[in-house]
Amino acid sequence: MRALIGCAAAVLVLAAAQISGDAEKGKAVFEQHCAACHHATSAERKLGPGLKGLYKKRRMQNGQKPTDQSVQARLEKGGGGMPSYKEMLSAEEKTDLLAYLKTL
Repeated sequence: MRALIGCAAAVLVLAAAQISGDAEKGKAVFEQHCAACHHATSAERKLGPGLKGLYKKRRMQNGQKPTDQSVQARLEKGGGGMPSYKEMLSAEEKTDLLAYLKTL
């Protein structure tokens, strides 16, 4: 039983570490895949909405509250003219991108 609890705790620690991501790497992902359509330093619209302060907003353009889960779902599904990045970005790149978006 203790081994099972220890294993579950290790999984939770790894999941928390994965969610944190690397904002510097995420900035590179943003510049390569997102900057053509989204501003990082402004909330002003480009082709898509400006992403400055994304995690501080009450709602995203699709009406959902900006959380890691809802932002990642939007990345993976796309919509509103945005392509799906489900297969275009690795899990690590998505995690790093979320970490960067939190700094805006």
